[in-house]
This record gives sequence, structure tokens and C-alpha cells, in this order.
Amino acid sequence: MPKVTLYNQAGSQVGDIELSDNVFGIEPNESVMFDAVVMQQASQRQGTHAVKGRSDVRGGGRKPWRQKGTGRARHGSIRSPIWVGGGVAFGPTPRSYAYKLPKKQRRLALKSALSSKVNSEEIRVLEGLNFETPKTKEMLNTLSGLSVEKKALVVTADYNDAVALSARNIPGVKFITAEGVNVLDLLNHDQLIITQDAVKKVEEVLA
Repeated sequence: MPKVTLYNQAGSQVGDIELSDNVFGIEPNESVMFDAVVMQQASQRQGTHAVKGRSDVRGGGRKPWRQKGTGRARHGSIRSPIWVGGGVAFGPTPRSYAYKLPKKQRRLALKSALSSKVNSEEIRVLEGLNFETPKTKEMLNTLSGLSVEKKALVVTADYNDAVALSARNIPGVKFITAEGVNVLDLLNHDQLIITQDAVKKVEEVLA
């Protein structure tokens, strides 16, 4: 079982904690993690791009000239795609880019991302994390005590309003609950700051 240092909120070492082999101790699968990141990024695309087709542009209600006898080409509308000011043929329309990987692949990707944090020593497990009132300075002191200087992902077992508000104004710091842990956020942040309760919650779901 991988063993990591347990810290208190002030950043002092208070002991060690053993993590589950099945969740934090596997060999990271980079291919599956890549697939999971692409899936998440695709799902985040708005897909609101749109153009006007021939039925959307203004005009073109009548046939511009009769079918035969004029010597000109046959046309039924001045808003045909081949006319200037006409509609766009086969243009993009609003759509969803979201898709899902198989459940086993999603679980493997998440385990791989968590294990990679342990292997890189980029995880800090806290006894607990709570503030009496929302204060950005308190969160900065906690991160400083843990020697966190880069982007950090802060994870607690349940939503904590004081922690969320204390973290949201710090560039590069993101707060989520254990239920919201995902591959994209794990790989996009240099440090994982997770509470002891959140570790147990993640292990219960993934083990």
C-alpha cells in the first residue's frame, strides 16, 4: 500500500496515512487518461455555432424569372446557396459534442490520474480543512504551509462554503468535492490537496 504523509491545516506533519492499492497504487495508463481528457474537453464544447441556410435568409419568396424562354439558367430562388446573399449549404448547426467512454475505462482513467499524483509526490493529505469564515488569506496560509507554489486542486469530502469562497479568488487554485474528482482537473493541476475524509470517499467509490 502506498503511504503518504498526513498534514494538519497549518502544514505540519502529524503522521502517515496508507492509501488503497487499487486506487492510488496502480500503474498509470496514459492512453486511457488521454481518452478521458479528450472526452471531458469535448463535452465542454458549447456547440452553439450556426449559419443561415436558404430557408433562414431574407428574400427569395418568388421565382426570379420564368423557367424557359429567357436564355438564362433555371433558378427557383435568389437565396439559393450559389447566389450572392444566399443561404449557406451544409454549414454548421448547433450540436452537442459530448460522448461517453465505457464505465471501466472512466474508472481506470481516474485511478491512473490519482496514482500518478502519488508516484510524482504531488499529493498532500490533510486531517481536515475548515475555516470559520471565508478568508482568502487563511487558504493562502494553508497552501504556503504545505509548500504549494503552483496550481492546486483542493478536494474535501463534502461541499464547504467557507473553503470554496476562500479558494475561488486565488489564481490556479480550484475547489471541488470528492464526488467531482475528475481526470482533467487532476492532470491540469500540479498539486492535489485532499482531506482524509475525501480520500476514504474516493476509495469507497473506486476500490
